[in-house]
Parts: sequence; structure tokens; C-alpha cells
Amino acid sequence: MNKIICTQIYLINGGKICLPLKKRGFGALWHNGYGGKVEKGETVLESAKRELKEESLVESLSLEKRAVLTFKFIKTGEIVVSHVFLCKKFNGMPKETEEMKPYWFGFDKIPYHKMWPDDKFWMQVFLSGKKFKAEFEFLDKNPTIGSFFIKILDKI
Repeated sequence: MNKIICTQIYLINGGKICLPLKKRGFGALWHNGYGGKVEKGETVLESAKRELKEESLVESLSLEKRAVLTFKFIKTGEIVVSHVFLCKKFNGMPKETEEMKPYWFGFDKIPYHKMWPDDKFWMQVFLSGKKFKAEFEFLDKNPTIGSFFIKILDKI
């Protein structure tokens, strides 16, 4: 079983959340957080800071870990563990990069129809300030195929 550790970082500013549009690769054309795989020799926090800077050109001044999401892909046996961070303090404003194009949304205007299908189940828990773990199962790496579930496990 292949296990991948990654990060997601969500910028919050003035009652809005930045949900950049992924421009290429896995998850392209969907809104998501900034982030990616943790590299060898790097901590999860170091990875989150690096990914945010690479993908948005923003430097985080503080990151708060809010969730750990585990995604199991049944057909491939792959497991992705994503550490999800909130960033309210940062230098600069996000800029478009080769990877991501920033968009800001009010908490009541989040475009779930243009996001991973699991986001609508956990995003409001994340925005409420709770810290949690959740698990999802997909039949395939294409989340429009198959089914999934969420289980809020406990606080992190």
C-alpha cells in the first residue's frame, strides 16, 4: 500500500477564504487549498510553509493545524494523509503562479460544485474552528466515480 503525506493550507482574510483554482496536474480545474506532498527530510509544517510560498508567493506568519484528512483509494490501494492548516497571518497577497490561480470567496459562497466532493462535508467544520480527523474512501482516483464516506473521528 502506497502512503502519501501531504498538506493543504487555506488563507483567511476579512471574512473570506482563498480557494485557488488548480491549473495543472492532479485535481486540475478544481478549487482547493494550497499545498502538496511532504518532501523527504521535511516536517509537515515545513512542507506547508514551502508549498504556500511556492504556489501563492505568500509567506505565512502563523499556521494553525486544524485537521488531518485520510483518503483511501480502493482500486489503487493508495492512501493520502493530508494535514490541513489555517493561515490568517501572512505577508503579501496571493498571486497567480504556474500551479494555482487565487480566488476569494465568502464563507457562504464556497463553490462546492467546483471542488472535491468531500469538501462539502468537512469545510464548515474546519471554518467553525474545530480540530478534527476525518476519513474518506473513493473507489477510484477520479472522485466522480464511486462513493465515499466521512467519519469525524476525534480532535487532533
